[in-house]
Amino acid sequence: MSTLGTRLILVARLSIITLVALSAVAVVAQDPSTPANAPASQQAKSATSDQKPPDSADSGDQTLPTIKTGTDEVNVVFTVTDKKGRRITDLKQADFRVVDDNKPPEQIRSFHAETNLPLQVGLLIDASNSVRDRFKFEQESAIEFLNQTIHPQKDQAFVIGFDVTPEVTQDFTDNTEALAHGVHELRPGGGTALYDALYYACRDKLLKTSKGLTVRRAIILLTDGDDNQSHVTREEAIDMAQRAEAIVYTISTNVSGTKGPGDKVLERIADATGGRAFFPFQIREVADAFAQIQDELRSQYAVSYKPADLKHDGRYRTIEIVANDRKKLRVRSRRGWYAPAQ
Repeated sequence: MSTLGTRLILVARLSIITLVALSAVAVVAQDPSTPANAPASQQAKSATSDQKPPDSADSGDQTLPTIKTGTDEVNVVFTVTDKKGRRITDLKQADFRVVDDNKPPEQIRSFHAETNLPLQVGLLIDASNSVRDRFKFEQESAIEFLNQTIHPQKDQAFVIGFDVTPEVTQDFTDNTEALAHGVHELRPGGGTALYDALYYACRDKLLKTSKGLTVRRAIILLTDGDDNQSHVTREEAIDMAQRAEAIVYTISTNVSGTKGPGDKVLERIADATGGRAFFPFQIREVADAFAQIQDELRSQYAVSYKPADLKHDGRYRTIEIVANDRKKLRVRSRRGWYAPAQ
């Protein structure tokens, strides 16, 4: 090939390279997030910044230490009574021992009497055929309980009626009139899926509220304890209540005058979650049960601690709050919790 031909080919190639370079500069200049005088390394980073995974969070890493600290700390609300069931409200941290998974905790973070912590209360009312006899009175007693317990701009409650399926007649609110309307919306009829209702209330309502809030969670379960329709078991429902850190108070609607199999179920649920089971065989005693629950919710203790030998394995760990004066004092708290999973 002649020298002239070689030169023409070189000139053509140089022109193409120049055009490509100018196009790249134009693309970078069109990106408003990259300064025109940015170094080449920053321009390259800007060109690939839109390729991050869709699940990435711009500032998610900043919250990780807070989340980790929360999962390594256990909060337990508990009630103390004497042998006659009278609440004791003037005790100190030195009056108790905490045992987590058969070991003392690594550190007690806080201990105090809880009278003013915000409440999150779920009212679960059995609306099956088996409770028709005194359903109206139980509705009115429940409404009075909500009026006395829920403080506007502080506490919140929701109402669920259940027969074969749970139905939310009033979602979380501090409006007692709306809650009363939700109770009045309930109509008895159908079978009973008690365990499904408790499981749903804890998983889909309490667990989905903000974890950043320091609150006391309670479920008031008004039923005869009989279940003939649930898809989950009693123990699965209890496990979900423990995961939600909910204390479950049960009020039996059994009017036979003697405790039946359903009442034993209610005792098991209340005992496992640190609550209390009530058996108001007389209709007027239903209102008394609600009044006692209201008083108890305002006279509890709370302890926060860091467990010893904690592993993020999702395993169930037992809890025991022990009063030093065990002969005179009785402590009620949830029986366990689930370690965080990695």
